Amino acid sequence: MYALIALGYTMVYGIVRLINFAHGDVFMVGAFLAFYAVEKLHLPLPAVFALAAGGTAFLAVVIERVAYRPLRNAPKIAALITAIGVSLFLEYFTALHQVFGPNYYAFPRPFQVESLEIGGITVTNIQGIILLATLASLGALQYVVYRTKVGRGMRAVSHDFITAGLMGVNVDAVISFTFGLGAALAGVGGVLYGIAYPQINTFMGVMPGLKAFTAAVLGGIGSIPGALLGALIMGQLETMTTAYLSSTYRDGIAFVLLIAVLLWKPTGILGKARTEKV
Repeated sequence: MYALIALGYTMVYGIVRLINFAHGDVFMVGAFLAFYAVEKLHLPLPAVFALAAGGTAFLAVVIERVAYRPLRNAPKIAALITAIGVSLFLEYFTALHQVFGPNYYAFPRPFQVESLEIGGITVTNIQGIILLATLASLGALQYVVYRTKVGRGMRAVSHDFITAGLMGVNVDAVISFTFGLGAALAGVGGVLYGIAYPQINTFMGVMPGLKAFTAAVLGGIGSIPGALLGALIMGQLETMTTAYLSSTYRDGIAFVLLIAVLLWKPTGILGKARTEKV
């Protein structure tokens, strides 16, 4: 689930050099869309995934068009402050009683939880669904980026958006598509989070968003394989910390890791340093 959120951070940064701090709250909206799809509409699980992914993609495209596109040529600090503002807006607007409300909601699991013991290791069907959905999402992302025309445009804009525009690439459309694609993955992550930890509220995206950002930095922000690698390391580190130290250190260790990476290897594990021409 960290990987699904981290991919949105890394794709957006790779193209427009923006840390979209509202991305964790888009993940939260995906969880709530899934909640209403299961609780009110009684949709099957594939339709729940489709609704959450489509809804979050639409939201991200609107955010990019309204909040980020007018600031594309502004100083980076302006876009960063705007991203924080959008994040706070989503959290407190959705907490209104007329929207989602400030309360915690029990997420209804759309199937019976079953477990299977393999070699002394207990595996649940929830874990299997998380793994399969994540692998399918990553496979679809790799296909889009490396096997489609829009994916070629994404890579061109990431390399040099001015030259890409001169070569006929619709830069605005590619950037909007990238925001939507990253948000769709976060929406899938929101569904999986609700199924795995069946309690949601409007501030649930803050900590997973920050940890996914840390995972993206660890793997190399701007690198898709790096986001996956960083997320796996982050998940393992949290689990081992809980098992051998204490669960109270679980959140703190993520940010200690972020500080260490920024101090000793700011480009991350798979990231590459970029040369800036004067």
